Amino acid sequence: MTSILFVCLGNICRSPLAEGVFRTVLSERGITDVEIDSAGTGGWHAGELPDPRSIAIGAKHSVDITIQRARKVVPEDFSRFDLILGMDRSNVSDLLALAPKGASGRVALYLDYATARQKDVPDPYYGGDDGFADVYRMIRDASEKLADKVTAGRISPASGQASSTM
Repeated sequence: MTSILFVCLGNICRSPLAEGVFRTVLSERGITDVEIDSAGTGGWHAGELPDPRSIAIGAKHSVDITIQRARKVVPEDFSRFDLILGMDRSNVSDLLALAPKGASGRVALYLDYATARQKDVPDPYYGGDDGFADVYRMIRDASEKLADKVTAGRISPASGQASSTM
């Protein structure tokens, strides 16, 4: 079974949306053998629902993320997940600093890994609803491409497929 963790700063905007959208894309394709979760590099929002704007943009596209609760990345995540995808370069840098020896190969920049475009998913927290709509589109596109990799069996950090592109 493949396992993927999506990570942003507080786990209330981008990573819960990425978890929900990716779960939806896999469901649409009939893929059931992938473990998916999300977390933040910081624990400020632990236990909270995703940002209402993330919930709203998800709901607009039939993606329900209201069962999710924010949590902080824990050391066990580096052995539990095959692939840990940071939403931006700062998240990747924080993840690499947290990673135990030998686990950094599991960490990658989300859009770079999924779409081969070395680009950050911007944090929409301090912006308006249009920023959340832009983030949703980026995540949906990347989720489709990531699902293609899952289907093709091309997610294998141990074989060097994941990278810590910065």
